[in-house]
Amino acid sequence: MQETTNAPAAALIFAKTNKGLNLPVIDLTNPRFAVADDLQSHAGQRDAFLKWSRNHNRLPKFVMRFLIRRAAKRSPLLQAIYKSDREFLDSISTYILKLGPDNLPQGFDGPLDKRVAASPHVVLIRLRMQQVARLLADTLVPVLSANTDAPLNLINIAGGPALDSINTVIFLSRVQPGLLKRHVTIHVFDAEEDGPVFGANALTALKRPGAPLEGIDVKFEYHSYDWNNPAPLTALVSELRSRGEIVAASSEGGLFEYGSDEAIVENLSALAARQAGVQFVTGSVTSASDLRKRMIAETKFKLKPRGIEGFEPLAIRSGYKILKSEPNVMSDQVLLGLRP
Repeated sequence: MQETTNAPAAALIFAKTNKGLNLPVIDLTNPRFAVADDLQSHAGQRDAFLKWSRNHNRLPKFVMRFLIRRAAKRSPLLQAIYKSDREFLDSISTYILKLGPDNLPQGFDGPLDKRVAASPHVVLIRLRMQQVARLLADTLVPVLSANTDAPLNLINIAGGPALDSINTVIFLSRVQPGLLKRHVTIHVFDAEEDGPVFGANALTALKRPGAPLEGIDVKFEYHSYDWNNPAPLTALVSELRSRGEIVAASSEGGLFEYGSDEAIVENLSALAARQAGVQFVTGSVTSASDLRKRMIAETKFKLKPRGIEGFEPLAIRSGYKILKSEPNVMSDQVLLGLRP
């Protein structure tokens, strides 16, 4: 389900965060946001990433830390990345990074912020979202074609604004809009409400007249969630499947990258529901390369660089197998299917 990126860029659509920040809504079918995703482009992205890393590592670490601290005074994005005392980057800052240098909001559009947003690894974060959304959309086409009446539910774990799920719906609407003549619900399970509030506002904006999801019956539901207690997830999956509804799940930049082994197994097991639950799950798995590990070590974020080799046994323990993976330098995006 490959979309062309040669079409003229559409006008930006905006939505507000719960703090009143007006942000462009990422529509990955819009050339403003689409990232080239082919073998030649992957090679170029990797070369750019490696060149950036070599330049970054030429200076001693203490000098680099000093320069970053100075630069962070003039860059809200650098402040979010390097001055946070949290173990993960908050969902709104992550989202702003994905906008790219030409779409940054006022207050985040200084020269340094633009350099941060244009860096090779930030482009790969948006590609990560695009790959997760495409994997799920491609997988759902035959499922929806075979069952034209059942409601569709997209469960998003630790997805913040859940733009990967929203873009899954956009991709489906562009390729086969008739498949979405049904109720669609995006269920976001997240510990914090900032991201989901923006995601709900973004979906509302995308449903306005002339916008990509005009006329589509899609709604956004937020579930306050601690992935160490998957009981609410288990309950929702049981309820939806008992009604014969179609359910798919994703976690982009979330559970598979930050969660413990136990949390991943428990959440995937809740989705699998003893092979009677969610048939397909997509998500991103942090690369286990030495380069990625060095990069993680420079921040306070508790990413777990498992790679496919470290993640696959967890999927198998939970009742899933890896059906497909899409690589980029930062992570591998996986499609999981229930094991028979």
